Amino acid sequence: MEFGRYVFGSIEIDGVTYEHDVVIEGGRIRKRKKGPSKALRGRYGHTPLTAAEEIPWSCRRLVIGCGASGSLPVTDDVTAEAERRGVDLVVIPTVEAIEQLRRSGADTNAILHVTC
Repeated sequence: MEFGRYVFGSIEIDGVTYEHDVVIEGGRIRKRKKGPSKALRGRYGHTPLTAAEEIPWSCRRLVIGCGASGSLPVTDDVTAEAERRGVDLVVIPTVEAIEQLRRSGADTNAILHVTC
């Protein structure tokens, strides 16, 4: 997987520009579906990442790029579920997450937040 330009609001992966959050699972890319987490938006100021979403758990390591300034809230239930499943959870700003993913193997999945 080749990561190109990342700027606030968009990311390029394998020559395709995405203007929304992405989920990378097993080398495949899909849009993050925030719907299940939207009920908590008022509490966090942003739609947080919760375990109610379709998290790509089929991995040994899950990298969460929490935005340009690291503002995406990740709820405690995500951390607890990662621990329960034995998945190494890495939560870092998206630019750092991209660097991690460039060095990672096939056993790593990701969720990348492209704004805040």
